[in-house]
Amino acid sequence: MTAPIELWYWPTPNGWKISIALEEMGLPYEMKPVNIGAGEQFGAAFQAISPNGRMPAIVDPDGPDGQPLSIFESGAILQYLGIKSGQFYPQDPRGKAEVDQWLFWQVGGLGPMAGQTHHFRQYAPAIIKDQRQIAYGVRRYTDETHRLYGVMDRRLADRDYLAGEYSIADMAAWPWVLPELQGQDLAEFPNLKAWMERVGARPAVIAGRALGDDMRRSLAASGEAAKTARKVLFGQRAR
Repeated sequence: MTAPIELWYWPTPNGWKISIALEEMGLPYEMKPVNIGAGEQFGAAFQAISPNGRMPAIVDPDGPDGQPLSIFESGAILQYLGIKSGQFYPQDPRGKAEVDQWLFWQVGGLGPMAGQTHHFRQYAPAIIKDQRQIAYGVRRYTDETHRLYGVMDRRLADRDYLAGEYSIADMAAWPWVLPELQGQDLAEFPNLKAWMERVGARPAVIAGRALGDDMRRSLAASGEAAKTARKVLFGQRAR
């Protein structure tokens, strides 16, 4: 019996991807909280695992050669876990390509664009007094998120999941579809809405999404604690 996988985590969409995957794959894990609002992601212990200073990251004590292996970047983690478990990540070239393209679409498109939507719609209004200065950012990223919802809706018109069978691509994308926070209406995207409900009803998704939910704090709130957290998250430069 090996030690559980260490999940260095905070309850955000990128963190949920990995907690959902670990639950789906039935891999034993231990959550290691990384309080991003307090700047713990910039500590030496975490940056030894995640040089980019972003969570999530994992440490597998039983790596491919029997030695511990640390991995950062959520897409790389999902691929590794899929290979390790032999689940939700096909290894035939065609099936793998289907999953990879939608995984990378999420990592390079949906996640960053929806993240900027969150920033300009939720956090920037608490930072910048003149709302005219952020109006273009709100419109630009809200519209791009709308476009990406449309991409998923078309893709899901004739299949239940992004790559055909349920896979790590769905685990990656599902946490980032947050219409109320992103200025979107899922009624415009019936296929996406049905997929959200289909994925969201899975017991492992429910459990992974709930991990550490009591630790969440609103970065858009008023008060010194939220102000300090915003400064930590949005004021970083190279060190």
